[in-house]
Amino acid sequence: MEVRLKILYTSLCHTDVYFWEAKGQTPVFPRILGHEAAGIVESVGEGVTELAPGDHVLPVFTGECKECAHCKSEESNMCELLRINPDRKVMIGDGQARFSVNGQPIYHFLGTSTFSEYTVVHSGCVAKINPEAPLDKVCVLSCGFCTGFGATVNVAKPKKGSTVAIFGLGAVGLAAAEGARVAGASRIIGIDLNSNRFETAKKFGCTEFVNPLEHSKPVQEVLAEMTNGGVDRAVECTGNINAMIQALESVHDGWGVAVLVGVPHKDAEFKTHPIHFLNEKTLKGTFYGHYKPRTDLPVVVEQYLKGELELEKFITHSVPFSEINNAFELMLAGQGLRCIIRMDG
Repeated sequence: MEVRLKILYTSLCHTDVYFWEAKGQTPVFPRILGHEAAGIVESVGEGVTELAPGDHVLPVFTGECKECAHCKSEESNMCELLRINPDRKVMIGDGQARFSVNGQPIYHFLGTSTFSEYTVVHSGCVAKINPEAPLDKVCVLSCGFCTGFGATVNVAKPKKGSTVAIFGLGAVGLAAAEGARVAGASRIIGIDLNSNRFETAKKFGCTEFVNPLEHSKPVQEVLAEMTNGGVDRAVECTGNINAMIQALESVHDGWGVAVLVGVPHKDAEFKTHPIHFLNEKTLKGTFYGHYKPRTDLPVVVEQYLKGELELEKFITHSVPFSEINNAFELMLAGQGLRCIIRMDG
């Protein structure tokens, strides 16, 4: 049930940096990072029937076996067999790595390990897409874009003319803002501690901005004053527990919905007064924008090909594979959104 992929383009996501810095898990070394990518099937293993050599594909850090209770449910995309597992460093078939040097294993990352010219991935984590799609653009769909965009359009579901607050204006937050724009929100309020991000955010539909550091009162009170009682929808894309609490407390009573996207510190706890829920505010979480990788990604690619989605504005840099360290430096410096890494160089 495995396929070997020739990776043509991969991009750096903050999750790669997080694990490279060994902040999110029991550190594993040596390991090949990378999980946002596009490529071509080079060969297929036993039992693989839906993929063939030459297929254009997106490897994804989570999967869809199509057989478990989650995959059969319209309400879940959290495949029992193939859901994300940051601690798993080997293939699930035999518990072995597919990479090695001098007989010693090099471990996998999120089931994808795309910082490599070739990688081996479970076939359930591979989405077959239209070969007409430019791989150097649609590679961003395999993580960041779908996570943010889907959080808004699939989970928050703002109505046309509504007011949406986006907490955190990194790549995922801007994708969430783009979702609000596409959904027809009339006001999209971006919240970030870095005011330098506000100009860029305008390209993604943000109409107003709040930097909490510039206010003496809590940001949820600022938003309530700006919106006559609260926003209709809030999407949190920071992973900061305080931002998560603020997102819930900033939505309007009666109909407000807050959606959590960011991954918090493992010891963080969410504390708020239950009256927010009794006043009919709703708090939701989401994983990968509620997209099922194999079923939904080909559809998202078609949306892009029809001109319904703009992926180009997320891509701010491009480097050959030999200069991958430059991509890390750009992200650590907070420059740009997505840096595409070309595997041919």
